[in-house]
Parts: sequence; structure tokens; C-alpha cells
Amino acid sequence: MASTAPAGTNASSSPVLSEKSRTARRPAHGWANARCLTRTLTQEIASLVAPPRCAACGLPCSPEETICPACERELSAAAPLIEPGPSGVDLAVSAGDFEGVTRAVAHGLKFGRRLALGEVAAGAIARACPAEDLRGSLVPVPAAPWRWRWRGFDPAEEIALSLAGLTGLPHRPCLRRDRGSRQVGRPRAERLADPPRVWARGPVPSEVLLVDDVHTTGATLAACARALRDSGCARVVALTLARVA
Repeated sequence: MASTAPAGTNASSSPVLSEKSRTARRPAHGWANARCLTRTLTQEIASLVAPPRCAACGLPCSPEETICPACERELSAAAPLIEPGPSGVDLAVSAGDFEGVTRAVAHGLKFGRRLALGEVAAGAIARACPAEDLRGSLVPVPAAPWRWRWRGFDPAEEIALSLAGLTGLPHRPCLRRDRGSRQVGRPRAERLADPPRVWARGPVPSEVLLVDDVHTTGATLAACARALRDSGCARVVALTLARVA
């Protein structure tokens, strides 16, 4: 599922930014070209001081690339995993096994704070998901409030926002999560016996694409699906970058 928070965020703010607030931070169309030019010049200057490196393998790469061509080829060649989901989930789709470049991208986003990898993950997920199932609203699996404050971002939300930009599907962060126990690193039995406590806030779409970075036991996905179903959602498809065997 950089050490600073994304521009415009506040570590004490709501765990999940609304689409309205994220949209409000985007530049007007008239400034888009100027911003793009500034970013390109900044990248070129920075590359003279510190040559850019692949966010997955760490080897040198072009300033325009988040991951190098070799890692991109490996990620594109990963075999998608499409299976019946955990309880409440109609279908679970992962871009690949939790290994190699797929694992490096997941870790780079979550622990390395390389937010550009959210776009890389979104592209891999979009390629993996059957076209007929890529419909509905994108709902990120929510992070615990303290985890969001510590990181300054939510990996699942970064992927969901990138998927929204890539597919044109609406981003609807309608789930919340309490503090609970941290799932990462817990044994499988403990994860299943003590899933996170999740609930819906506000209107819930009838069809949901539930987005997370890694699918492990399915306990978190099932908890989210239960909250969505209890609020009237009729269909839930889980989309993740990686699947832990």
C-alpha cells in the first residue's frame, strides 16, 4: 500500500485531501506552459549538480524520466494478477507480484517519499486492469491520521489522484480510518483478526475502484469494502500496484 510534504499540504490537516482542494492548487491554463518550462529548466540545472537517478533502481537516467527504461520495461512486462477479491470485493487487480521493480516502486513511494512514483504506479495499474472493469469512482484506501501526519501524504491517494488524471475517472476520497494497529509488518493471522476500522463519510458512489499500493492479506481492502457496502455501494473493484504472495 523527499522528506517534506507535498506543496500546499499541512501535516495537521485532514488525512485525505478533497478533490476540490487538490484541484484548487492546480495552475490556471495560462500558467501551465510557463510552469512546465520552469520545471524543465530546473531539472536541467539540477542534473548538472546531481545527475538524476532512477527512482526504482538508483542508476542514472534522463531528467525527464522517473524510472529508467530498463525498469520501465520490467514493470510493463509484469504479469497482471486478476482474482476474486477478499470479502466485499468483486474483483482484485494488481499490476504484478511484490518483487523486483514493482516492489521497488511501492517502497520508493511509501518509504522513499518519491511522489512521482504515484504516476508510475497508476500507469501500471491502468495497463493491468481490464478495460471493462476500469469504471466507477476512484476511492483511495485511507491512511491512519497519525500515519498521514507523519508522512505528509498518503501513497494510496497519490496513486488514485494519478489514476484520475490518467483515466478521467472521478476521485472520491469518501473513507476514513481510525488510529488502530499498524498493518505493515504484522503477521498474517494478526492482520486478519484485527483489521483496521474504516467508515464512510459523505456520499458513496455506487461503483468504486478501491485503490491501494499493496495487496497483502486483503484485511484492509475487506474493511474498506464493508464500509462502502454498508453505505449503499453496489460494486467494488480493488486496484493495487503489487500483490504479496
